[in-house]
Amino acid sequence: MSLLTKYAAKEQELNRLKEELERLESDPRLKAELEFKDKLTALMREFDKSAKEVIQLLSPEPTSQPATASGRRKRRLKVYKNPNTGEVIETRGANHKTLKAWKDEHGAETVESWVIKTGYPE
Repeated sequence: MSLLTKYAAKEQELNRLKEELERLESDPRLKAELEFKDKLTALMREFDKSAKEVIQLLSPEPTSQPATASGRRKRRLKVYKNPNTGEVIETRGANHKTLKAWKDEHGAETVESWVIKTGYPE
């Protein structure tokens, strides 16, 4: 491909991108989003808050797991209830004797559907 051909192709691509940009700039949804972003940025400056702080403030769930005294995170507690026997077990890992037996007997996917609660209790 000659240099002149490459130049013409890039020029066509540039014109196509300019047209696409013009279409976006005239889109009222983009205008609304830009206005929202500007107002949000001004509000963050007014209250001296960073984007990370705003996300943490508005996040419905904690963004990180609680850590133990050693600094290592605890595993998530899972509570399983066997619908056949009504037996309930609580475990933080898959190395639980009864849980292994259930998975061998009923299959891992089935047993995972028996989870009734997960979380990080204090």
